Amino acid sequence: MADPYATLGVARGASEADIKKAYRKLAKELHPDRNKDNPKAAERFSSVTQAYDLLNDKDKRARYDRGEIDGDGNPAAPFGYGGGGGPQGGFQPDFGGEGADFGDIFDGLFGGGARRGNGGFSGGFGGFGRRGAVKGANVTYRLAVSFEDAARLSPQRITLRDGKSIDLKLPVGVETGTQMRLAGKGDEGPGGPGDAIVSIEVQPHRFFTRAEDDIRLDLPISLSEAVLGAEVRVPTPDGAVMLKVPKGSTSGKTLRLKGRGFHKKGGGRGDLLVTLMVDLPVDDDALIEFAQGWQNKGNPRGRMGV
Repeated sequence: MADPYATLGVARGASEADIKKAYRKLAKELHPDRNKDNPKAAERFSSVTQAYDLLNDKDKRARYDRGEIDGDGNPAAPFGYGGGGGPQGGFQPDFGGEGADFGDIFDGLFGGGARRGNGGFSGGFGGFGRRGAVKGANVTYRLAVSFEDAARLSPQRITLRDGKSIDLKLPVGVETGTQMRLAGKGDEGPGGPGDAIVSIEVQPHRFFTRAEDDIRLDLPISLSEAVLGAEVRVPTPDGAVMLKVPKGSTSGKTLRLKGRGFHKKGGGRGDLLVTLMVDLPVDDDALIEFAQGWQNKGNPRGRMGV
């Protein structure tokens, strides 16, 4: 795999926030659902997700920066090379004070290993010894979550490629680009299975829009409801509730329903911000007659200087 920093288009010293921002931007641009006629976009999406998976893991990122692993998370030089300090100038990594057993490398490499003796080897392969054995590859999944489910943090069921289904608990602050790691649900490897990485995509809603932890809603109301005031039903992610429209309300007036937004990382929930939109009927004779006879000479645009 190519350099993960280059794949995401960030510098090596980029902060976690910069890396996350770059990933979200690319993930949205390259998402397969938006590029159904462009298979190369799907390939790049997979590469971008894998690069983010490595750089988002502090341990893997540090090991990559030290040159210990490559962009796929595999040992960069499992057999070592050159350098002095050991017999015949051989490479001898430090395993916490224990001598390296290169037999562990060759055992896994040749599928069962040779017996000890005559410099024979035993153990597992995938790194330097069993403790460093390479795990299987991570497997990525995309999970579409409805707007309401994301706001409520409703559990989601995902079916893995082995046919097994798992119920996922969405994290607080979930949004498009959020990743969830399922330990041990990836491909098998000498050091055990890799992980499953689930990328969340929150689906757009036909009348709700998100504003950080709050939700915005343009709510149509009738002229009589605006003039006289009323109690009206309002949709929320948790179901419809009653809202009191004040007497004399105009289009653009925003009312707040507390605790009807998205769950906050610091606790609690955002609000539902309801903007009233007076909906006038078309070709209503009574309304036309009323407007023609109305004597109000005020200028609602006066404060704009026109």
